[in-house]
Amino acid sequence: MEPKLVLQNPPISHSKSEESKRLIESALAENEWMKYLDRDQVLCLVDSAYPITLKQGVCFVQEGDNGTQAYIAEEGKLEVSRAGQRLHIIEPGMMFEELALIHNHTCSTTVTALVNSRLWVMEGQVFQRVMQRRSLITITQSLQFLRSVPLLCVLPDDVLMKVSDALEESHYSDGDYIIQNGSPEDKLFIFSQGQVKVLEKQSATEESMLVCVLTRGDCLGDPALQGDDMRSMSVLASGDVTCLVIDKEFFKKVTGSLDDARNNPSNKARSKNGEDGTAFGEMSLSSFQVLCNLGEGQYSHTQLVHLKSDPSCKFALKTIRKQAIQSPGQRERMLSEKHILMDLHSPFIVRLHCTFKDPRFLYMLMEACEGGDLWVLLRDRGSLEEDAVRFYAACVLEALSVLHGKGIVHRDLKPENVLLDQRGYAKLTGFGCAKKLGSLHRAWSFCGSVGYQPPEVILHQGHGMSADLWALGMLLYELLNSSPLFSGSEPLKVYTAALKGTDELEFPKTISRTAAHLIKSLCRLNPTERLGQRNGVKDICKHMWFDGFDWEGLQKGTLTPPVIPNVPSVSDHGGPALLEETHIEEASLDDSGCDIDF
Repeated sequence: MEPKLVLQNPPISHSKSEESKRLIESALAENEWMKYLDRDQVLCLVDSAYPITLKQGVCFVQEGDNGTQAYIAEEGKLEVSRAGQRLHIIEPGMMFEELALIHNHTCSTTVTALVNSRLWVMEGQVFQRVMQRRSLITITQSLQFLRSVPLLCVLPDDVLMKVSDALEESHYSDGDYIIQNGSPEDKLFIFSQGQVKVLEKQSATEESMLVCVLTRGDCLGDPALQGDDMRSMSVLASGDVTCLVIDKEFFKKVTGSLDDARNNPSNKARSKNGEDGTAFGEMSLSSFQVLCNLGEGQYSHTQLVHLKSDPSCKFALKTIRKQAIQSPGQRERMLSEKHILMDLHSPFIVRLHCTFKDPRFLYMLMEACEGGDLWVLLRDRGSLEEDAVRFYAACVLEALSVLHGKGIVHRDLKPENVLLDQRGYAKLTGFGCAKKLGSLHRAWSFCGSVGYQPPEVILHQGHGMSADLWALGMLLYELLNSSPLFSGSEPLKVYTAALKGTDELEFPKTISRTAAHLIKSLCRLNPTERLGQRNGVKDICKHMWFDGFDWEGLQKGTLTPPVIPNVPSVSDHGGPALLEETHIEEASLDDSGCDIDF
């Protein structure tokens, strides 16, 4: 649901007795991850629950069902089984199927009423809307306040959101110095509550003179943005004061980038010609022959192909069944992936050269990376040496720098989505979840891979670029330790562990102290506190773990990679096949028009 509609349409309340409310609230409190909800959110969930009754013997949840609801038993007794074997009994006050609150899932158990029973039902979509509403209300209030600040009122919403994300809230008591003798000079203070006295002292022997009183909406530090000297100024809290603090350098960067953005638009279409001069616009599917299959997905498969006219010119051809993308959401994601990839120009991102379509399939002709992916490298070699991880992390950072510079969040960073080219350099792929962020700098969909999703994704609080920073920390950990930090066969337990964060975790000795510091800096629970959130990827590049790394050599391609792939020649793949002979299965003709913009 669109953010505006989420705000306009609160969840429907269902009447219930006070006793039932207490039972539901108590059951929610038993779930560890529910402690991350505030009181209003819990009460809203309680109000949204509605009752159902079950007769003895009714099987209302079955293995393989699409789970979209969570339940709390109020009366009766239910049996939970798998493959006909009883697992446990559900008694009144117990909650089950709670994973459905986070996302739709395939039910792994069957639930049967042993006696007549009464349950309270909570819809997953309602939970997600409750979480989104809280975040949207906070964002809306923040924007309303920032628009009331004279210094900021002329800025567009997307810039205000960048400012808002970088603000730190500080609290002071009566008599506290907020600024003393002009220090710190590198901060801009925006007062949101209370009032302060600005004092000036011309010399050490003179008493401080009251210059002015500042209240809600006033700023301190903005004259210094213009170069005025504040070294003789002190600021004293008069009563309780709350202020929002931002680095002046970051503020200048964000607000000063408006003209640059206008003068250098980033939405120009990519040329149909490749870097090697290949004229992709003049090609068709008949221009290629298949060498081998590279991989299969649920609705697609990818093949290594080469030009018939030049066997040394190889590509990866992704084939998608049209019948698999019938819903508007699926079509939107497919088109978004295409448009994002066509707009990206980086040696650290897998290129999309062009697209084709026929009555049954959609095709994406992409750069071929024949060195495998980092997941395969981990599988074959175990944990990697720190220098190797540093190299691959640097490649990923170069890719994220381009993405984030265009307002795009990847949202599915993991070893499987980092490919190695024939040189051994890493390139980012897997843009099915990528999103171009709007003016609120937030995305709301639940997506990504279990173990790599940050808390704000799990809790449907809205997420931005910082989701990629968390995933980068998870990637570093897995590459250094050969296994994910958060993993397991039960997603709910993985999510619960991720919600606790990394601050209190002890890392294995295979991970150095500087690497551990970097990982924990990337994986702060508060997205605004993650390294790289304020000043971008360059702050991560400056971390001590990268001391001495040859960034220029990486960017020029002169740095020797840790692993040189053994790339087979065309003849090693056997005889080429015609493209039309290699489809995994025959697909039906599709005239729905789902490919009209592809």
